[in-house]
Amino acid sequence: MQSSKHLMNTVKTIVLMAVMTSLLLLTGLLWTGDISGVILFLFIALALNFFTFWSSDKLVLKMSGAKLVTIDDAPDLHAIVDEQVSLAGIPKPKVFIMETDSPNAFATGRSKKHATIAVTTGIQRILDEEELGAVIAHELGHVGNRDTLIMTMVAAIATAIGLIAMIARFSMFFGGMGGRGRGGGSAAGIIGLLVIAIVMPLAALLVRAAISRAREFQADKTGAATSGRPLALARALQKLEHGSETQRIDNISQERLEPVSHLFIVNPLKGSTISRLFSTHPPVAERVRRLEAIANPPLWSDR
Repeated sequence: MQSSKHLMNTVKTIVLMAVMTSLLLLTGLLWTGDISGVILFLFIALALNFFTFWSSDKLVLKMSGAKLVTIDDAPDLHAIVDEQVSLAGIPKPKVFIMETDSPNAFATGRSKKHATIAVTTGIQRILDEEELGAVIAHELGHVGNRDTLIMTMVAAIATAIGLIAMIARFSMFFGGMGGRGRGGGSAAGIIGLLVIAIVMPLAALLVRAAISRAREFQADKTGAATSGRPLALARALQKLEHGSETQRIDNISQERLEPVSHLFIVNPLKGSTISRLFSTHPPVAERVRRLEAIANPPLWSDR
């Protein structure tokens, strides 16, 4: 049952990533009006993916302000990571700490052998050892499932579509709707620009959010399975939701944090009706419900 759900989740992610890439290629088609735009934006997508593959972890760590810590610097944290790495059966990632009261954690890196886990000082204060171990297991689940690479690539494509949409808006307001591809200032050209400027970035954000939510659910399952502590993870998520709402990350602006917010175990951004619609994280209540179901499966689930 669990393996079939995992397969379905993987297939869903692949389909959504194909949709995200298609949005970028369609943006190229609308921008130029012919196949040259598709080819150009295909190369843009490949270049972005190549860049994120090699550089995303360094950018995320620099943006977050996380600092590398050794066993001597944080022996208790390293002991918890060592335990969960042993249970997960993957190489030990580098361990970083963010100096902030906001309780949170994230993982990044292009592969299992080149991965990093970061926790905040705030999360170490509010979680007990079992709960923090479950959170580390969740982050290792992201590493093992290659979510860190997948989500960084998705975010890069979404960012590219957003930048192109911004250029399209400037073109409409200051360029007089003209000089664009084969459509020029025609009705078709204007409609194409409107789609690029408004529809495409919204669609990209929705797809990005859907992929991220699916990977969060999967990391919860993986972390619960490897740690054997689904209820500890559920308790941790409830504490983190409350803590992140009362103690926002204060050393990074919301604008700088948005491109990497999907990497955190709970959303570090300020909530609003619109942000919930495009949230990269599933509702904590639903995550807790699923973890409780893992800990106490119904009698008919094995049939």
